[in-house]
Amino acid sequence: MWDERYDTETYVYGKTANTFLVDHFRAIPQGRVLSIAEGEGRNAVFLARQGYAVTAVDGSAVGLEKAGKLARENGVTIESIHADLASFDFGEQQWDGIVSIFCPMPSALKAVVFPKIIKGLKPCGMFLLEAYTPEQLEYGTGGGKDTDAMMTKAILSRALHGFNFHRLQEVEREVVEGAYHTGLASVVQAIAAKPNNI
Repeated sequence: MWDERYDTETYVYGKTANTFLVDHFRAIPQGRVLSIAEGEGRNAVFLARQGYAVTAVDGSAVGLEKAGKLARENGVTIESIHADLASFDFGEQQWDGIVSIFCPMPSALKAVVFPKIIKGLKPCGMFLLEAYTPEQLEYGTGGGKDTDAMMTKAILSRALHGFNFHRLQEVEREVVEGAYHTGLASVVQAIAAKPNNI
């Protein structure tokens, strides 16, 4: 599905970074950042332009090829890894930040990925996420129709138990990100720090 979606000259989610990330990236310590489900590269390229060493992981080789092209257009370098999140090794205490922007994550995948996020972050490393909530179905402005793949404050609180949340809120906001994410939307936003004792 994703290879087909990305197989066009157009950047289907645009070339501009997610506005929540743009507004809050400074919460992430300078260093190594992993961007999961990165797609066509807009967020990874933005972070690289801010001086981060960025690794972009995605299940679509077509999307990552476009990410590399976007990086070259912007005069930056990103590392791209073609992998399924379920099997991708996040490593242990590897990352100063992990970023997840509109990554559809069914329950079975959440159960696998969040422990890897916890393990992969360095102490005091930051996790930054924006995702659609199940209420997004009422808006119909992106995110598909599978509520199980969406996110809530409660899910994040449980999945990152013990983390220090700098922000955790469900809000209604205008999302303008290419052909598939445009219009008033229901989202959850999180910025959370991994404590030293986890």
